[in-house]
Amino acid sequence: MQANDLSIEQLAGQRLMVGFDGTELTDELKLQIDTMKVGGVILFARNIETPSQVRRLCFSIQDYARFCGQPPLFMAVDQEGGVVARLKAPFTEFPGNPAMRGPEDAIEFAEITAKELTEVGFNMNMAPVMDAAPEGLDSVNAKRIFGHDPAYVAEMGCTVIRHFQKNGLMAVAKHFPGIGRTVLDSHYELPTLDSPLAEMEAYDLIPFRAAIENQAAGMMLSHIRYSGIDSDWPASLSKKIAGDLLREQLGYNGLVITDDLDMGAIAKHYDINTIIRQLMGANVDIALICHPGPNIEAARDQILKSMREDAGLYAQGRASVFRMAELKNQFIDTHDV
Repeated sequence: MQANDLSIEQLAGQRLMVGFDGTELTDELKLQIDTMKVGGVILFARNIETPSQVRRLCFSIQDYARFCGQPPLFMAVDQEGGVVARLKAPFTEFPGNPAMRGPEDAIEFAEITAKELTEVGFNMNMAPVMDAAPEGLDSVNAKRIFGHDPAYVAEMGCTVIRHFQKNGLMAVAKHFPGIGRTVLDSHYELPTLDSPLAEMEAYDLIPFRAAIENQAAGMMLSHIRYSGIDSDWPASLSKKIAGDLLREQLGYNGLVITDDLDMGAIAKHYDINTIIRQLMGANVDIALICHPGPNIEAARDQILKSMREDAGLYAQGRASVFRMAELKNQFIDTHDV
């Protein structure tokens, strides 16, 4: 992928990762690839039937992007194991992060998962979960975390990151800067965590610092309002969190991705144009929209409008796509797409 050669329309589209309905390449998805020029696609259980079907689907999507003269696509899925695993048997089913007993379990999970995902055409996994939750708290993420000690979470999560990426699968650490101490589900509501930054640095941020040191390809932002850092915006739309804390203070240079913008925490409170303007100003690379609908086209139009009207946002957008190009060139074998 040569980012220098991309038009402004392509630069705008690359900032989107989208979901769709169906188990084969649909006309709607073709439109998103050839006209909206999206940079990535995410699959869910609704798109998956068998290993051979999902392989045909992933490769047909990449083939179509190439046919349209588009860069190769991020092909993503949520395969954490346990309660969040889109690929069921005959793919290997793991009991999930809480059941792991040490690094050997993490290595086995990561190596088998990377092999199975890349064989059917995925190049990105929205995992591992790097949230830590204090013991005794009814955490929203209790069934998805490695444990309560952030140092242990860091060790286990980074083991997964290294073994995913060593085996050709991009890892996306989530949910920055940590949702383990929240009890509301952001799929439905906008939770608030009233915690000063110093307190978060001493607990929540420890695994994410380790993920950065281990060069996680992506970092997913949560839809939580951290009032001790930014009382106005949730992390996914916050310049203070995505731009200042993650990019500047922690020095993260990989992909910054929102959690699904269709989730209630965001969709119930903000219109799509506000969402896009805010995340662009926060130096977020990819807007994740997991359900088909008018928000995808509206998001693309707002990204394009913002880049055309603001030289600073245009420069930031180019920098985002250059980050994407570096990862796509590293992890996606164009001979296979």
